[in-house]
Amino acid sequence: MTRSGALSGDAPPHLVTPPPGPRSRALCERLAAVEAPGVNTLFTGKPSLLWEEARGANVRDVDGNVFLDLTSGFGVAAVGHAHPAVVAAVRAQAEILLHALGDVHGHPLRVELAERLAALAPVDDPQVFFALSGAEAVEIALKTAVAATGRPALVAFDPSYHGLTLGALAVTSRPEFRQPFLAHLHPHVRRLPFACETAAIAAALAAGDVAAVIVEPIVGREGILVPPSGWLAALAELCRGAGTVLIADEVFTGFGRTGALFAVEAEGVRPDLLCCGKALGGGLPLAAVLGRRDLLRAWETPGEALHTSTFLANPLACAAALAVLDALERERLVERAARLAPQVAQRLATWPGRFPAAVAAVRGRGLLWGVELTSAEAAGRCAAAALQRGLLLLAGGPEGKVAQLVPPLVITEEQLAVALALLEQALGEV
Repeated sequence: MTRSGALSGDAPPHLVTPPPGPRSRALCERLAAVEAPGVNTLFTGKPSLLWEEARGANVRDVDGNVFLDLTSGFGVAAVGHAHPAVVAAVRAQAEILLHALGDVHGHPLRVELAERLAALAPVDDPQVFFALSGAEAVEIALKTAVAATGRPALVAFDPSYHGLTLGALAVTSRPEFRQPFLAHLHPHVRRLPFACETAAIAAALAAGDVAAVIVEPIVGREGILVPPSGWLAALAELCRGAGTVLIADEVFTGFGRTGALFAVEAEGVRPDLLCCGKALGGGLPLAAVLGRRDLLRAWETPGEALHTSTFLANPLACAAALAVLDALERERLVERAARLAPQVAQRLATWPGRFPAAVAAVRGRGLLWGVELTSAEAAGRCAAAALQRGLLLLAGGPEGKVAQLVPPLVITEEQLAVALALLEQALGEV
């Protein structure tokens, strides 16, 4: 495994210098001089890693350190970094067509991908509205609901994370994200605690003015919170009764992460609009709203499109997405996440008892797990100790104390065992 050779993707961690190494530090200093401040949110003012190569469940930084990636690049690399089929599909497409004409002229892969997504969508009579990012998909879903119903209000849950563009920011929960832009956000958002009593939801819908309820079936970035059994189905029933659009934000949970293609399938819920992204593009920027045909008709206009973008359904991204969908099916990665989940759950369930000074709780589903530490400081120490052992791990949530275990679905059982053992070493130092 040399700097000039490709990673195998199934290797254990291997550090040649304490991270971040000298080259990462030097490049971070150069970047800080020319990039806007505040972009690197977890390491503001401090040097961080710079990735040079990634494959499978491995990442190599510019200093030659090889890590096990427990982030999947924010969940993007569900089929693994640089999956060979994804790379081949992108390479082949790049020889033919790099860019079409957005919403004016399409291309064949756009047709094929829309058909594939519509066939997979847990939505009645679905159509597809392509986007570039999860936040844009949320924007599209919110605008669809308001336009289709003519209602002004929205219901969102605390905690939640739906993105940081103005529309998505209005339904994202964290006050420090919203506060600087509060005067410009949608004014009719009613906030409820995630997994609250259904009576509170019914009361919020009672006035008949709610266009949509937006929910993460499992809260992702804000703490990996799993609702009690039946709650999501009850929410869907209340929305149906009130004529309110149910938006499922599956940008993080979609495409196998929870042991089902979509997390809503665990309770047989069929949302009216479903936002997906991250894993869909296999590393290229692509997202979509999968929605009921009658709702998406709200976008029919006699003039120009009311919401579109230059890079809509980019040919390279569509090629990557089709390869991702093929890999999920061919390699049975959704089923693999479900199969590995009990092993992870059993191991993690012992941690609060084994590491009482560090671990307060564990929760998750499939290959999406949150380890709640006893404090933000403990979470920071855990992430730092994990990094020094060759593990890439994010800790966050509203209080900054939930470590997220989000490995690629292709992580080998040997790599997974190594990762958990190294995490236990790290927790022993917290």
